[in-house]
Amino acid sequence: MKTGLIIRFACLTALWILLCYLVISTRGLNFWTLFAIVVSGVLVFVPNYKKHIRGNNGNERKQHK
Repeated sequence: MKTGLIIRFACLTALWILLCYLVISTRGLNFWTLFAIVVSGVLVFVPNYKKHIRGNNGNERKQHK
């Protein structure tokens, strides 16, 4: 991985952790807060993983045609 990509993931992860901490500290930890944290993590990290780590940026489908 390139250095810029590592820095981008580190900043994104740090921001996500900070926002999760703020949500937990203001609302407390219950089922709905935990559910929102898990869903936000999936929405943030899965598309980035698919695009950058796995290397699937849409070119794969075009090559198989």
